[in-house]
Amino acid sequence: MKKILLIGLAVLVAAGLVTFMVVKQQSGYTKVYTARVVREDLTTIVSGTGQIKPKAYVVVGATAMGRVTHLYVKEGDKVTRGEVIATIENIQQQATVDGQKAAIDAAKTDIASYVAAEKTQQANLEHAQADLEQKKLDWNRAQALFNDGIDSKQQYDDAKAAYDLDVASVAQAAAQLNQAKANTQSARGHMQTDVATLQADQDLLNRTIAVAPFDGVVTDEPVREGETVVEGIQNTEGSTLMTLADMSVVTAEVKVDETDIVNVQLGQPANVTVDALPGKVFKGVVTLVGDQALLRSTGIATSQSTTGTEEAKDFKVVVTLSDPSKELRPGLSCTAKITTAHKHNVVGLPIQALTLYDPSLDKKSSKGGVQAATVASNVKSNPVQGVFVAEKDTHGRLRARFVPVSTGITGATDIEVLSGLSPGEEIVSGPYQTLRVLKDGALLKRDTAQPLSLTSSGS
Repeated sequence: MKKILLIGLAVLVAAGLVTFMVVKQQSGYTKVYTARVVREDLTTIVSGTGQIKPKAYVVVGATAMGRVTHLYVKEGDKVTRGEVIATIENIQQQATVDGQKAAIDAAKTDIASYVAAEKTQQANLEHAQADLEQKKLDWNRAQALFNDGIDSKQQYDDAKAAYDLDVASVAQAAAQLNQAKANTQSARGHMQTDVATLQADQDLLNRTIAVAPFDGVVTDEPVREGETVVEGIQNTEGSTLMTLADMSVVTAEVKVDETDIVNVQLGQPANVTVDALPGKVFKGVVTLVGDQALLRSTGIATSQSTTGTEEAKDFKVVVTLSDPSKELRPGLSCTAKITTAHKHNVVGLPIQALTLYDPSLDKKSSKGGVQAATVASNVKSNPVQGVFVAEKDTHGRLRARFVPVSTGITGATDIEVLSGLSPGEEIVSGPYQTLRVLKDGALLKRDTAQPLSLTSSGS
């Protein structure tokens, strides 16, 4: 029994010594996550949320006051260009148009009678001119005979009087013809006035008949048959009949954060998802990038805001869908992911591995956070962007070496390295709190329990 106790005591002592040696060996080491620098394809995505909107839509307002007698379509119906979609009572307007048409018909009859009178006067003038020609011949013959002493003075005077009478008859017939022509022109002028009045009356009648200005879908219908509408400003209560949307060209109007808008340009591709249609992705391109900042809380442009409150701002971006679905409806909530940059086979590393570090402060700082709070704020820091490379020293121990790097585009989780690192190098990728206080040359120990999202280099 005593022997067993001695053996157990020896085992405990040995375990204690091993534990002591392990703890001593690991003292001064910093546990870190590591990853490898790799070559990969990187894509920069800018996201924005908003809603589906047609590129063209119109609010059909009432252009005449009266009671809505009929609504030929309802919300959700498709309409074609020129289709009658609603009517307002128009008894008075219709009666005015009918009366004016009757007046025009009467004017046409008057014109026809004036034209007939004109033709009659033309015939009378031609008859008078023929008689004048005959009387002129008789007068010339009477003159010759009178001069030769054959005819008497009475015969001479009778021929002259007959000639003079026909001259007056021709002048009278010409005047009557001119008067008939003037009557015809006057009647035609009055008819043109009646036609113009009819056009005005017809316009007033047409204002009581609403037609679709283009092929589209009825998206809103705030009135019902029997209600009275009035002429007024668009979108005011009692003046709107319905809203039509042209869904042949569908857009996603989204808001992009002010920090991302500088990277968004016309023509960039985008994937649009709609909350109501899970699993479906619609391709599109950016067709408009707003240049007016919008307050996030109100959506009002900063140029129109009267307050000086500093708050987050967004910019409007319109993505036109390449192949819209018939399932899309105006107002559906959507998210647009815009590809602002894409590079193939570039050197990349996890974004969380990047840190700001000032090697010049190491000699002046003692233990503490963020390089001893920048040496108790007595020294101005000029931090450099870079990463800590995990490499073995001459004794085979893993140490941290700070390497400045320049970066390029940013992907979802990784960032492009333009200079400073090569593929295959092992870097410290976390934890974040450790990176904030890590120093150049610090002893490292790989943490084997690092998250699965990080690429471990192994022991």
